[in-house]
Amino acid sequence: MSRLSMQHISVMSVQYWHYSFDYFLNSMEQCGLKNIEFWAGAPHYCFDDHETRAEASQKITAMRRQIEARGMRMIMYTPEQLNYPVNIAGRDPAYRRKSLNYFIRAMEDALEFGCPRVFITSGWGLRDEPREEAWKRSVESLALLSRQATEKGVTLVIEQLQPYESNLLVTGADMARMVSEVDSSALQCCVDLVAMAVSGERLQPFFDRLGPRVQHIHFADGSPSGHFILGDGHLPLLEYLKILEANDYMGYLTLEINDAIYWENPHDSIARSAAYLRRFLPEA
Repeated sequence: MSRLSMQHISVMSVQYWHYSFDYFLNSMEQCGLKNIEFWAGAPHYCFDDHETRAEASQKITAMRRQIEARGMRMIMYTPEQLNYPVNIAGRDPAYRRKSLNYFIRAMEDALEFGCPRVFITSGWGLRDEPREEAWKRSVESLALLSRQATEKGVTLVIEQLQPYESNLLVTGADMARMVSEVDSSALQCCVDLVAMAVSGERLQPFFDRLGPRVQHIHFADGSPSGHFILGDGHLPLLEYLKILEANDYMGYLTLEINDAIYWENPHDSIARSAAYLRRFLPEA
């Protein structure tokens, strides 16, 4: 059906946050998947859990060896950022400065893991302040972080959020405006298919607006909300695959099956989603 194959499928590890990192890697191996979108949060790894850079580096080195020993690789480093205390559009200067430093450390962590791509979002503004004020802060923060990324040889990848998550970047038009205003090749784009469906949008206009800047896809089913096992929701997943093919998309599709209903048995949610994709995608 497509030049895309199972070699383009990755898994976001946040689904396994109630389990050990070893359990996650075992599950990946059993599913025959090798690409990891690593969610940087406890209990697997979080920079703030370590007192020194050296201590954090020691942990990263050990985890990287685990990954590489299984023939796997980290294709995206995704620090937790949708909850307090991280918000690059925060109004309080100290809060915002702390958030910026958080992402600078994330870039350093990613490089130590051997991964030059870091996931980022726009942050959010206070609901009782003018949206444009928070938008301006977000642009300024992303511009600063993009300069840091360029210096470090890192690519930042930003996605659109759902309205309950942010009042800033939630649509394809918002994304096009954001990358235009930041104006840095270090900032590229991810399309979250569930957030897209929640906004009532379609996939092709993202490529029409952003072209090759679309370098990552968060692939899940929904109704339209929720991040469900592939085939368990109502999204037109095969149509999405055809659109990706038509646009010569050859980036990664991350299984972001991130819903609390699956936390007790994350392996089943990924195994079933991988089996769904194998009906349509070749192994290589």
